[in-house]
Amino acid sequence: MTTWSAQNLVSNLSVGILVVDESLKVCFANAAAESFFEQSCNQLQGQPLNKILLYSSLETARLQKAIRYRDSFSDGEVQLTFADGRHSLAEITATSIEKEGNSYLLLEIKQIDNLKRISQENQQWAQQQAARDLVRGLAHEIKNPLGGLRGAAQLLEKELADDELREYTGLIIEQSDRLRNLVDRLLGPNQPPRFRWHNLHKVLEKIRTLLSLDDIADIELYRDYDPSIPEVWIDDEKIQQAVLNIARNAVQALKGKGRIDFITRIERQVTIHGKRYPLCARIRIIDNGPGIPEQLKDTLFYPMTTGNQDGTGLGLSIAQTLIDHHRGKIEVDSWPGHTEFTIYLPIDKKEPA
Repeated sequence: MTTWSAQNLVSNLSVGILVVDESLKVCFANAAAESFFEQSCNQLQGQPLNKILLYSSLETARLQKAIRYRDSFSDGEVQLTFADGRHSLAEITATSIEKEGNSYLLLEIKQIDNLKRISQENQQWAQQQAARDLVRGLAHEIKNPLGGLRGAAQLLEKELADDELREYTGLIIEQSDRLRNLVDRLLGPNQPPRFRWHNLHKVLEKIRTLLSLDDIADIELYRDYDPSIPEVWIDDEKIQQAVLNIARNAVQALKGKGRIDFITRIERQVTIHGKRYPLCARIRIIDNGPGIPEQLKDTLFYPMTTGNQDGTGLGLSIAQTLIDHHRGKIEVDSWPGHTEFTIYLPIDKKEPA
């Protein structure tokens, strides 16, 4: 019979195994954990978790409590930010163990970034389509009686001789127009895109110029462009509007102080709504603000969703619609001190059909 070495088995697991002591210092890491943290076991040993990780949504107190009370728990979605700036999403199971009278915590770490992203993208896509269908239906039901209401007010206004009474009909007409404009904005852009070959960086430079003309106080704007990105088949005005909506949200979140980065790169083999594209332009808009509130993350692109008291909640919904018109997609990653919107746009060698 073959004799199995427990350490060899643990070392060959695809799940990262990390063992920490009562002070949450690393005592052991298998090969998968070394790969996850991008450090060898020797480098990890003796390091406290709060030095390896810049941020974790799994609180230190919960880990210490599990060791103290010999408890076990699982967390299916832990946001981790490493000291070198990388970030990841992981499923973590913590199990209390004992060795030679000392208590330890065994952490099983399974990276779920890709699975979560694909699942989230499919779910958001379905929800956004449902939300748009609902908005279209409501818009139709609102605009028809609204038109009748406005027309009746206009006819009544002609029959009234009293200027004071005509003020009321004028108010009805004015508010009817305001509601109609709101409904039109909810429906999103109604003009079809006018596609041309454009230099993406010229579009982004226009956005930086527009932002710098706004009152952005002490907010710094940085750019890091990839000059190898070829011209892309886009409607430059609509891409400008989409990116500007995202950037202005970042400005509002920073409240007058911080940094916004515009970064472009080429991404290969990108799947967008089930279709594989060999080449895409990737635009990242990053700010170092407080992050997106947890209660808004799942409905961020829905119409009328906003964390800003003075906001309409239409900026991101419109941005999503505009990017959809370009066969692209928007992804979001956010935690305290970092919010990143990533736009993917297919790069074509010829005009797409």
